Amino acid sequence: MTAVANILHADLDAFYASVEQLLNPDLRGKPIAVGGGVVLAASYEAKAFGVRGGMSGRKARELCPRLIFVDGHYDEYQRLGDAAIKVLDDFTPLVERISIDEAFADVSGTAHLFGPPGAIARAIRQRVRGELGLPISIGIARTKHLAKVASQVAKPDGLIEVDPANELTFLHDLPVELMWGVGPVTRGKLEAEGIRTIGQLANTPGHSLRGLLGEAAGDKLGALAWNRDPREIETRHRARSVGAQSALGRRPATEATFRPALLHLADRIGSRLRAKSIAGRTITVRIRFADMRAITRSVTLPAPIAATVLLAEAAEELVRGALFEHREERVLTLLAISVSHVERSPELQLELELGLADERYRPGARRGAARWVADKAVDAVRSRFGRDAIAYGPLAFDRSGAVPDAFRELAEKEL
Repeated sequence: MTAVANILHADLDAFYASVEQLLNPDLRGKPIAVGGGVVLAASYEAKAFGVRGGMSGRKARELCPRLIFVDGHYDEYQRLGDAAIKVLDDFTPLVERISIDEAFADVSGTAHLFGPPGAIARAIRQRVRGELGLPISIGIARTKHLAKVASQVAKPDGLIEVDPANELTFLHDLPVELMWGVGPVTRGKLEAEGIRTIGQLANTPGHSLRGLLGEAAGDKLGALAWNRDPREIETRHRARSVGAQSALGRRPATEATFRPALLHLADRIGSRLRAKSIAGRTITVRIRFADMRAITRSVTLPAPIAATVLLAEAAEELVRGALFEHREERVLTLLAISVSHVERSPELQLELELGLADERYRPGARRGAARWVADKAVDAVRSRFGRDAIAYGPLAFDRSGAVPDAFRELAEKEL
């Protein structure tokens, strides 16, 4: 690996809120939140009061009484996000987009055209601000992880270039929550052991981290704390999994809450799988409780599936089991489903019914085949008349989701 810092991480600042302030100048300098029942995004003025994405609207208003809620302009988010990433494309072909508003770029081969990485980063920031009217922060470092950390430190609207000779000096004084992969739960576990900085994590024995976080997470974070990150820029991605999540606010941990939410998630995921002619064997659910603690449960099926109701039923079974294990939990704040071990969906072959325990999840069994036919009919109607033209029974009568479908689809869109 080269000793030159030539990896850029570019991240549009408070993107959704910044777009709203761009579209309506009267909102500039004011605390705003995109959403209503749930905060989808918050401006820096709102974040100063503790308002965060995923928070209930009620809690956000308690923290910031002068908070202004605005509807989202989802087409504008897509247009401006694409335009910002296109600016990076003008400086290097090695761009890895990881969300609608952030991307990595390797500029090691373009110095003879545009100058050193710092000059390229300044040019990118100037163009995004001048052409699009949006602030963007950029971190420059020798590795992807450190570049992403640097861009976070640079916010809002800043630029930080980490000298390879001083990487650990820069990194080790920073709080652990800036690390890629450290969320509220992991942060809480580390803080409970007195680990608050990346340097403290780096100097924690590996066996202690593995015991605290699990083998994979412990080894990964231990390596990143020493800036050992061999990952290169990936310009093309092959789908390893397909997922969706729904922030619920604070809802009772009952079937009346999780069944329609899981069906909605399965509908979104199933549609995407079938559109790409792929299916997956492993279904994973993630459940977050009132204290922000999250658990996951998964099952691997005998055959890959993409049928909406089959996905929903597998997810429901996992959630029921998890809630039975955690009977003390009374509130759900988030549900998520992901489908992994994805493969090209084979031609549907009908199977004889043999009364096997896993038969209900076999796509070629009678029920599975019927659901596949129904899904394809739904897909065809939506393709011609739009997604809102038809829905699965419970969803047709429940259009009150706290997070708009347009926002969900934007977040899940192939980049």
